[in-house]
Amino acid sequence: MRGKTIVIDREYGSGGREVAKLLSEKLGIPFYDGELLVLASEKYGIDLGMMKDYDEKRMGSILYSIAMATSYASDFDKITKPYEIYEAQAKVMRQLVSEGPCIFLGRCAAEILKDKTELLNVFIYSSDQHAKTERIIRVDGVAQSNAVTELHKRDVQRGNYYHYFSKKTWGDRNHYDLCLNTAELGYEKAAEILAAAAK
Repeated sequence: MRGKTIVIDREYGSGGREVAKLLSEKLGIPFYDGELLVLASEKYGIDLGMMKDYDEKRMGSILYSIAMATSYASDFDKITKPYEIYEAQAKVMRQLVSEGPCIFLGRCAAEILKDKTELLNVFIYSSDQHAKTERIIRVDGVAQSNAVTELHKRDVQRGNYYHYFSKKTWGDRNHYDLCLNTAELGYEKAAEILAAAAK
């Protein structure tokens, strides 16, 4: 059995990336996050700086502006560029999956790979707001005075990105095979649960 490809959406500060890294080690399969930008840039000749500008974090704000027909909507390049970047990443994802099971973090991977039968779609969240703020202060260097605002901002951006390309609500438990609360489980246990589910 090939095993399943795992796609993970996660709240900012929930430790989803840490869980994905642990899961990758347990299953011995590759884990892709920012690496997708590099691979897509190299394969399709798109400037890496531009890829980063239109990545999940920043694109969430841009897509919201386009949807609301604000200033971005009058700029044709800004309307078409998100689709170009998204499709480049999608092609890379499909190629990687054709080579074997892997783990993808965010970037609407579940929507891109929805026709794959061996797919585990996961949402990772944390019910501990304090732990999330402490994590982003420690790991990402976010200022304590700005941590709560940044948590909300990042999740809104991810939600906008997800909805724009999937027409679904990010974080809606009905769209996922498993939803894991790292505040209750911890990262190691969450990774163990996913490893068992993926086999």
